[in-house]
Amino acid sequence: MTRTQGDLAGLSRFIFRAPSWYASVAFSLLLAALMGIAAFDTQYLLGDAWQGIFFVGVPTVLASALTPYVDQRVGGQLTPNRASLLALFCELVVVVILTAAGALSVLTPLDQRFVFDTLIALLASVFAIRLLVVMAISRKSLLIASIPASIQTAAAGVLLFVYSGTLTYLEIGGPITRSFLARSNHAPEGISELVPQDFLLLGGVCVVYAVAVWLFLVVIDRPWQNSLGVSVLDFIRGFVGHIAEGTRELEDFFEQLGEEAIVPVTVLSFRRSGDHTEKARFVLPMIHPGPMGEIGGGNLPERVAQSTDGLGFPPHATAGHDFNLVTEREVDTVIDAANRAYESIEYDATASSSVQTTEGELSIIGQSFGGGALLVGSYSPAFADDVAYAVGLSAAARAQRDGLDSIMLVDAHNCNNGLSGPDLGHVTPGSRRSLSMIEAANTAGEELASATRDPLRLGVAWDRTEWQLQHGIGPLGVRVAVVETDGQRTAYVLVDGNNMVPGLRDRIVETITTHPQRVTFAADGRGKGETTLDASIDAAEVMTTDTHVVNTVEATNQIGSAISHDALVDLIVRLTEAAVDDLEPVEAGMNTEHATVTVFGNDRTETLASHANAMTSMGSALAGTFILAVIAVSVLIFFFA
Repeated sequence: MTRTQGDLAGLSRFIFRAPSWYASVAFSLLLAALMGIAAFDTQYLLGDAWQGIFFVGVPTVLASALTPYVDQRVGGQLTPNRASLLALFCELVVVVILTAAGALSVLTPLDQRFVFDTLIALLASVFAIRLLVVMAISRKSLLIASIPASIQTAAAGVLLFVYSGTLTYLEIGGPITRSFLARSNHAPEGISELVPQDFLLLGGVCVVYAVAVWLFLVVIDRPWQNSLGVSVLDFIRGFVGHIAEGTRELEDFFEQLGEEAIVPVTVLSFRRSGDHTEKARFVLPMIHPGPMGEIGGGNLPERVAQSTDGLGFPPHATAGHDFNLVTEREVDTVIDAANRAYESIEYDATASSSVQTTEGELSIIGQSFGGGALLVGSYSPAFADDVAYAVGLSAAARAQRDGLDSIMLVDAHNCNNGLSGPDLGHVTPGSRRSLSMIEAANTAGEELASATRDPLRLGVAWDRTEWQLQHGIGPLGVRVAVVETDGQRTAYVLVDGNNMVPGLRDRIVETITTHPQRVTFAADGRGKGETTLDASIDAAEVMTTDTHVVNTVEATNQIGSAISHDALVDLIVRLTEAAVDDLEPVEAGMNTEHATVTVFGNDRTETLASHANAMTSMGSALAGTFILAVIAVSVLIFFFA
């Protein structure tokens, strides 16, 4: 990913999963009780706590319970967990600022009137905060969103109205009405200072804050509408929903951006010579497994591996973030194309030995199977990231020869320094690196087209590993395939993760190509007199899947950044030995089909990331400006009122 895209993915560290609604409610009541003990004085500790719960906690509980119901009745999408968390946050704002105002009234000449003016402003602020969130999540108009957004402020206002005795100022109602709606004798000391004008003032300030919220959203949304034709509110809702609650709302947003693309899906299958059952399958759709988590094609490698009969190997294709699938549903289309390719494969019991070509910073290891060739390109030890789709397509076309109808060109994606440094290593059209890939693929194609074919044996092994997503390792763990032809053994190592820290790939390759493998064989050819000999791996390459399920933890959660290098190398050595022990005669074949899918589209990912990052950096400053302006207007209103 680019630095801009990395900054966008990095925003996920600020988002956490919303706690359950009952946890938020319980904490809000506890907080209200503590505030009551600190703020009220009824001469009884439990009485103070109860008044805190009643005057502060009850509006929060009512907002938690009623907001999702009311919001959904008017067509919104606010869930109970989000509504409770929002109400709790608003309560925290009130508690913190009101406590500070109380302290100022004690330490300065400011009197109790200042505290109640602060309370009025805080209740209006609570309305503004809730209005902003409801409009962002539920995407309703200002007037409609104001209904669920006003619940917490309205509940607190009603309690203040009743227990301040404000009804007595209005001189309306009889004794029964006054007994229920004028209960100043049951209220904490000081609340009786509230008068009808205070509630009119609250309504007026709420209107001012609502206009400010609407204007703020219009200002930050305009660039998105003009350049992308979508709303930033849809993006915010989807991003928070995905990270906080695992919803698919972000995919709905991406669908609005998507463009149709026709992509090749290449399959290399190995089946046992005896019973023709599949032993392993390499599947390479020219799709990027992003953008993040399980959104779009973020979990493409696991889905592809689960669709195979043999051990699945889904390496990374030559495609960047512009070729992210917009929804997970598109993965089914890719798998259908892979299955069509698999069903039409023609198998051959022979294959070429592997060849290695080097051009500039790029090295390619290639091997031909049936009517196609597997090419794996690595820029290690140089830093590199995604290879542009056009570059990979051009390189694969240059590798094709008579007898090589299908080319599976893999981006090993195995050496990167994260988002640091002036050059993130993207291989773009027209760059020196792109020309190196095209020329190296051309050379490999020439060698493989004329290479002799020999009987083929294959051994595989894999381990889920004890590492999890936070360690940079996805659910496919580590997989190893060892191909033997004419006495030469080539190991293909696949680690389920997003790129690799510098130097780790080179260490793995060096270790497994110099480490003797212990192999059993029958001395007399009939299964008797078994013995052992040492057999080394002659060539090897390490690939990563570029799965993006590891990137909800951290934007650059690369393999080797959070796990022991020694432990990973030892595991790969053991798996390579197991794959050598598993060697048996197989047949192989390759075929390519095409899938029509919806992807992000050219330059859309970078544009989206740029807008999101600009909104984050400039939006905070803009929000600060709006807040200062609203506070200034509020002060004037209170001064003249």
